[in-house]
Amino acid sequence: MAKTHQVDMLNGSLADKMITFALPLAASSILQQMFNAADLAVVGRFASSQAMAAVGSNASVISLILNLFIGLSVGANVLVANLIGKGQKEKINEAVHSIITLGAVSGVIMIALGTIVAPKILTLMGAPAEVMSLATLYLRIYFWAMPALMVYNFGSSILRSKGDSRRPLMAMSAAGVINVVLNIIFVVVFHLHVIGVAAATVISNLFSAGMILWILMHEEEAFRLSFRKLRINLENFSAILKVGLPAGLQGIIFSLSNIVIQSSINSFGANAIAGSTAAQNFEFMVYCVINAFAQTAVTFTSQNFSAGRYDRCKKIFSLAMAIGLAAGAVTGVFFALSRNIVIRLFTTDEAVIEFALKRILIVCLLDWMTGLYEISGGCLRGMGRSLTPALLTVIGSCAVRLVWVWTVVAAFHEFHVLLMVYPVSWAITGAMVLYAYFMSRRQLFHEINQ
Repeated sequence: MAKTHQVDMLNGSLADKMITFALPLAASSILQQMFNAADLAVVGRFASSQAMAAVGSNASVISLILNLFIGLSVGANVLVANLIGKGQKEKINEAVHSIITLGAVSGVIMIALGTIVAPKILTLMGAPAEVMSLATLYLRIYFWAMPALMVYNFGSSILRSKGDSRRPLMAMSAAGVINVVLNIIFVVVFHLHVIGVAAATVISNLFSAGMILWILMHEEEAFRLSFRKLRINLENFSAILKVGLPAGLQGIIFSLSNIVIQSSINSFGANAIAGSTAAQNFEFMVYCVINAFAQTAVTFTSQNFSAGRYDRCKKIFSLAMAIGLAAGAVTGVFFALSRNIVIRLFTTDEAVIEFALKRILIVCLLDWMTGLYEISGGCLRGMGRSLTPALLTVIGSCAVRLVWVWTVVAAFHEFHVLLMVYPVSWAITGAMVLYAYFMSRRQLFHEINQ
């Protein structure tokens, strides 16, 4: 029965398998993002703009702390996919237990970081005084969901390494329904504003993590989880860090640059914060589509590269790039065309809406450009080259964004000028990582074939 959830990535057609793998992955990521979107929608419609801004002020801080460990889950994916590609099934079970243990420990660490460090970052970001207390309260409750969120992400990476992206989607779908229902009950019925939406996030994440653990406990022998075997193997930990740590550090530095941008957004006031945060939800959905094909590229490339199927690695890159960019562009155009309707799911405040619409037209519409570096970087990570895309993304995106904010925005303090930093940095980073991919691929395949 378990075999029906596994995809043969090493033989046969690629396009249909990649699409079948990527779509549930995109849907799962979108649902995970919609946890925060549901929080925003409920507090925006049934609480206040201040509560909405308080939730939105935390987006960059949450991303900052999350990205390191999400990067490590990419390393976990590559570790198991490599073992599958090499046919080393006897090592998979030990890797599974190392990954789940690492996920749980990471979540506990994140509780400490979220409650101690993050409120101080909110102050450094210059969050408006009128939302500071609510923002801190939301954040401290939210981070109690981190152990469950990490177990879900690390556990899902195990399932996805063998081609199973559907059951993580099922777990996230069920948790998403729970989150929305609890948001309405806690905020609309009991008037708990940010406390209610944060508590709903904690409970729903516990449910999704529990489902993933139950699935792993009933898997075939190589992938089966037993709590008695939970421990971190140093060899597995090293392999995860080799790929995951550069990806995680890239995410951290990327988030730091976004914090600088968020600080600039804060300078335009609470309406700009709320509007920008509402619009970001649609950008994240476009990015989820792009990132699904990037993760598909990681997994498919990892298995085929480890198995010596280099021609298939080239096809994987071409298909992931073509389909991923097209899907991202279509999603962005949809939100741009329907912007006046979808933004009112979050707020009816016209001052907030004005800022949100500007962001949708400038950032969301062009968000497909992230695929230029995310998908090519995913292929590089699948071939074991994780440091290269991390460094280039830091230079191409982060450095460019900081320079833009400190020079162009300083000279022309306009909201639309600030937002232009996104497509400019995406174009530069995309060109750099694409060049690195083709050069690295030529070098790696030449060295191996000698």
